[in-house]
Amino acid sequence: MTRTAQAVLAEAVRELAPDTGANRLVPRIAAGQAPVETLAAFAMEQHHVIPSDRRSFLHLTERCAADPAAATFFTSLAHGENIALDRLGALADALGLDDESVDGYQPKPGCQAYPAYAAWLALNAEPVDVVIALTANFAAWGGYCRTMGRALRERYGFGDEACGFFDFFAEPASQLEQQALAAVQAGLDAGRVTPLAHRYGRLLQAYELMFWNTLAEQGNER
Repeated sequence: MTRTAQAVLAEAVRELAPDTGANRLVPRIAAGQAPVETLAAFAMEQHHVIPSDRRSFLHLTERCAADPAAATFFTSLAHGENIALDRLGALADALGLDDESVDGYQPKPGCQAYPAYAAWLALNAEPVDVVIALTANFAAWGGYCRTMGRALRERYGFGDEACGFFDFFAEPASQLEQQALAAVQAGLDAGRVTPLAHRYGRLLQAYELMFWNTLAEQGNER
């Protein structure tokens, strides 16, 4: 039976979903039990993650010169990183972070493994496989951001502007979903989708959890 892009992406989201309870930090934030210092570390780590991911997506765009559907997907992701970085500023302000504290922060290896691997994928992986892996990861990331946005309002007293970073990723992204479907369908039609897509997705999910759990360990040290 010929596979469809919708089936391929649905399978990836389902099979690569992280185990319940694997993320040790988000439930603590949801309960209002994580220290504000951990939230500040999250924001400062993201100041390193976002520019790196943006460059990775732009490089993937360049690699897709002959594949306009995939190029459109990665271009949208790069644009989204610009929006995310802008909204991150309001979160940093709400946390009392100034430029000096952000610039002086030393990122943790466990938090930067994800963007390092994303950069590896940008250099080495078949782009359509990256579309599949990222789509699975974004499903988990979006859920974490929905929980974070709600918790920061209800448990930590943050306003809408400070939560804008999380709202951006939590909102339904129907246009991006359609772009992912188009990219994967083009990849299927050209025979470029490979079994490695799930390997890439599994590792992305693992590095995603490493990001959160590294911050959770920091919070436990207090």
